Amino acid sequence: MKLPPIVSAQEWEAARQELRVKEKEVTRAHDALAGQRRRMPRTEVEKAYRFEGPDGPVSLVELFEGRRQLIVYRFFFEPGVTGWPERGCPGCSLMADQVAHLAHLNARDTTYARVSRAPQPDIERLKARMGWDVPWYTLTDGFDADFGVDQWHGTNAFLREGERVFRTYFVNHRGDEALGSTWSYLDLTALGRQEDWEDSPEGYPQTRAYEWWRRHDEYVSDSDPWEGTLDERVAALRAHARASAEDT
Repeated sequence: MKLPPIVSAQEWEAARQELRVKEKEVTRAHDALAGQRRRMPRTEVEKAYRFEGPDGPVSLVELFEGRRQLIVYRFFFEPGVTGWPERGCPGCSLMADQVAHLAHLNARDTTYARVSRAPQPDIERLKARMGWDVPWYTLTDGFDADFGVDQWHGTNAFLREGERVFRTYFVNHRGDEALGSTWSYLDLTALGRQEDWEDSPEGYPQTRAYEWWRRHDEYVSDSDPWEGTLDERVAALRAHARASAEDT
């Protein structure tokens, strides 16, 4: 293996700074692309899709769990997949391992869920074996074919307005493989990270960066009731931030 040359610390730092310029260009381009994604048109989901959950049948609207946004990953776990019924698709399993704690997405009014054709008992057994604690539903109709994930993995993003559901974005292949962090998922959504530095259309929900961040077990507690609508949670977070500032 032909490795790069060995240089002094000063030369190494100069090379790092040169590369950092290009890295910042990529970061800014990524931010601009996410801003363009937030301006994408949306298409209404008109079919009444049904899924099987651990507690019985649920609709697509119910997958949102009351939140405004929904991210759905198609996990290949079903008869015909290598390792069935003890193992899921190796690639899907790798990507499942890299998903961040869902409390942070939930705090931005966003729900993450997986769907497969495996029955619920098999899904529950695989979740227990792999240590995954995420909402996971069984496909019962043509949802996967209608949304581009019947032959390959992929991630769809949806936005809810009352009982109406809109598809806002879709990514698969290498773009899908790059997902997993809280930020990568929020950048995929119609509302984005919902922070005030973002280039978003007028009227989009936004708070200051850092203001809403919490340890994953601190978003909801007896002393900090973050439950409610997004606007109610934002107001609560701001009040908490003011109180914390007064204490310091």
